[in-house]
Amino acid sequence: MRPTIKKPLLYRSVNTRTHGVRHGSCFAYRYERHTKGEKNSLATRGSMHSHQRHGFDYTPLFRFLLAKVGQPWDQVFSEANARLDRPEPVFWMVALHECDKKEYVGTDESAYFSGLWVDETGLLQKVNPQLTPEQMKPFCNCCTHTFNGVVFPMVPPRTP
Repeated sequence: MRPTIKKPLLYRSVNTRTHGVRHGSCFAYRYERHTKGEKNSLATRGSMHSHQRHGFDYTPLFRFLLAKVGQPWDQVFSEANARLDRPEPVFWMVALHECDKKEYVGTDESAYFSGLWVDETGLLQKVNPQLTPEQMKPFCNCCTHTFNGVVFPMVPPRTP
């Protein structure tokens, strides 16, 4: 009998306890809690606990999905779902309906991946297969932006 080889997970844990790491807008509460007024009553504040899950990097999932373009969606999803902690990150990149298609998806502050969708025949496809990193433009000059793991070309500053 052959030993079964366990495939690696499609996400990884990242450090969230480092000094200065901030996630979302969870720090806004400390500036509001002692203010006076009806708008800050306990009924309108809501929970102090975030519903976001921090500490996971899904880059291996996005690369896995890009490698599976052209394959049957049901098989791709079942394999991805078995190797994830939850199914939602798959649908950050994959659109099941025509109206949800996007050419590219921002997964981080400066990381972008091709948008994917499931066609009429049930195959996983890129929304725009001709989109390349050279066609992408960075949103700022201070960060290194990537598209499908390839660095964008920096836009040269304009000279007056």
